[in-house]
Amino acid sequence: MTSRGRRFLAMPLLLATAIALSGCISSEPDETGRYTAPIGGSPVIANETPYSDALRCMVGYTSRRPLRIAVGQIADYTGKSESDNSGRKITAGGALMAMSALAKAGVPLVERFDTSIAELELKYANNKLIGDEKGPPGAPADYRKIYAGSIPGSDYYLVGGITELNFNIRSVGASADGGQTSSDGVKGMAGINSYVMNIGLDLRLVDTNTLEVVDVTSYQKQIIGKQLQAGVFDFLGHTFLDASAGESALEPIQLAVRSVIERATLEMVSRLYKVPPGSCASVIGSAADPLAGPGDPPPASAAPAPYVANNAPAPYAGNARVMTATTVPQERPYAPAPRRQDPYSYYSSSDPASEPQLRRRID
Repeated sequence: MTSRGRRFLAMPLLLATAIALSGCISSEPDETGRYTAPIGGSPVIANETPYSDALRCMVGYTSRRPLRIAVGQIADYTGKSESDNSGRKITAGGALMAMSALAKAGVPLVERFDTSIAELELKYANNKLIGDEKGPPGAPADYRKIYAGSIPGSDYYLVGGITELNFNIRSVGASADGGQTSSDGVKGMAGINSYVMNIGLDLRLVDTNTLEVVDVTSYQKQIIGKQLQAGVFDFLGHTFLDASAGESALEPIQLAVRSVIERATLEMVSRLYKVPPGSCASVIGSAADPLAGPGDPPPASAAPAPYVANNAPAPYAGNARVMTATTVPQERPYAPAPRRQDPYSYYSSSDPASEPQLRRRID
């Protein structure tokens, strides 16, 4: 085909492509007021980690002896930023994650992280600018009174920071190229790469009255990433074909931060409330841990000792493990290696009806 013929053939193709693309965006808004419909449709799901269910199991113990805890600054101390100066690599919301973890465990919280609104309201109330509508019906609203001791204090406060972010602890890769030796022969390539990084967290629990550090926890978690790629190149008569495909995946870094914070919170709350071992979560580093791997020691052969108390906690019915006043659940069986490598596999479900399954990570 001559160059002129190819140009005439290409013009209808370009025109059809332009018409197809113009159909995605309209110059006039539709009945909803939009020029185009947004893509996507992923359902909103619970933001869970492998330790969320164990935290909710703690409610039976924390409700017996309420201890008010405040959360202070849990900052990013790694100092790592994006290369394009778009921000930090690690979330600055560690304190918010810790608050959510304590709330899952049923621990009473008092706000100390952001008191700007309360301080402004106190200033307005002190100047008699805020009305109080708690008076008798029909009576004019009076100004809000300020009473001494109306704000409850905290018994402990939680502070710390994300202290480690180590890139490329280890990486492995393999690639191959092959094909016919002739200049117009078929040629192909394929490659795979894997790499591991980690994050670290240090938290401390402080007695508010004495400023004594009553508990310190330091945990780390590894994060894995993978890359796959393949391609083929070939001449087809007077044309050629060059096609390639690839896939890359990285375990969510910020979700790993949440997992470490929830694990640390679980350990601290367990020790603070003197929860019997094995009641809601297994010891970290054992095969009964949700993220256990082949290198972790096997669980103890003996069953945990029965827990007997005068004021036994209420049974926890959030999953199949129900606590009673005289027994505690057995430790969960050894978790195989694939479960450790893919601890967030339940996030792959696209069925909103399966969302309750997210709350049954620890069984």
